[in-house]
This record gives sequence, structure tokens and C-alpha cells, in this order.
Amino acid sequence: MGAFDWQVVWASLPYLAQGLGFTVQLTAVALAGGLVLGTLLALARISGPRPLALAAAAYVNIMRSVPLVMVILWFFLVIPMLTGRPLGTEASALVTFTAFEAAYYGEIIRAGIQSIPRGQVDAARALGLTRAQATIHVVLPQAVRNMAPVLLTQTIILFQDTSLVHAIGAKDLLKAAEIAGKNYNRPVEMYVFVAAVYFAICLALSLLVRRLRRASGTAAPA
Repeated sequence: MGAFDWQVVWASLPYLAQGLGFTVQLTAVALAGGLVLGTLLALARISGPRPLALAAAAYVNIMRSVPLVMVILWFFLVIPMLTGRPLGTEASALVTFTAFEAAYYGEIIRAGIQSIPRGQVDAARALGLTRAQATIHVVLPQAVRNMAPVLLTQTIILFQDTSLVHAIGAKDLLKAAEIAGKNYNRPVEMYVFVAAVYFAICLALSLLVRRLRRASGTAAPA
């Protein structure tokens, strides 16, 4: 490590910060969009009409059966063919991750909803609540508490997977490190620093998962 040049890292920090900014943005957009779409998929599978439930199940199973890097390439290459105009690397990454993560968040949400005893829904209906009101006011608050550790664990995986946008040239943290390493001809310093950033962020989130598991009375490791 005596030949490790920290000056190269410091000089590249503004550029690396831009890459980290897109990585965080991609994670946040995929998390928000994935939760919204995932909730709709979960509700469709649980209480939707049979054709809608089958379509939602097919979507989830297909997305969960294909490697993420393949989905990234599909969206990046196929959408421009269908629309006749390029989508752009960053926009393509945002759309891809939202669509992909919706399948995983949908299964987590479905399991969380189904973990609530049916008797609580029946009791809410007996008190005059509609099915939608019972879901919103009785089922979802309890399900969210049960799901929180698993959702956060999936978000850690999502944050790590954002590095796969490197395959289409999107300027995330890893891509920024690669470019900076080539500019200074010091790739080792860049990759070591980026690995340390990923490790620090994921470790902090993992500790939060463990705290949430202890709070919810779950002993399973993060």
C-alpha cells in the first residue's frame, strides 16, 4: 500500500460524488416506484379478478426469473426500437430498475399482507368498514411493520445492483471510478475507494435492518 496514491482519490472526489449522486437517485426512484407498483401487483394477486391476478403473477415470475443485467439490456436496446427514439442511459436505468424491483417488492408486500390474520379483516368488515378501508386502516399498517426489515434488506440489494448499469454506460459510482481511474492511470485507487463507499453504506443499512428485526421481535440475521 506504500504506492497507494491518495491524491488521485481526493482530486477525483467531485466526479465520484456525481456518480454517487446518480447511484442514490437510481436507488431512491426504484425504491419509490417499485413500492407503488409492487403494492398494486400484490393487491392484484391477492384480491384482483382472476385474469388480472394471472397477469400480475406472470409479470412477477418473469422478472424474478431473468438476470437483472439482461433486463437492463432489454430495456436499453428494445425500447428505442419500439419508440423510434433513444431513451438514454440514465432514463433507461431508472425505468428498468423500477420495473424490475416492483416484482420483488410486490412479493414482499404480498407476504406481509397475507401474514395478517383473516379474522382482523372480518372484524373490521363487521364494524362497517369496506374491504378497501379494512385493507388501508387495519391490514397495511400491521403489514408494513412486519415487512420493514425485509424491505430494507431488498433495498440494500437494490443499492448494490445499481452498479450493473455499468453495462449500458450509465454514469453511476462505478462508472465514475472507471473513468477517473483511466484518466489518472490509477484504477486500483479508484476501485478500492468505491468498494469502501459501497461497504460503508451497506454496513450502515445492515445495522439498521438488525435494529428493525430486534424491534419487531425477529431474530433472523440481516
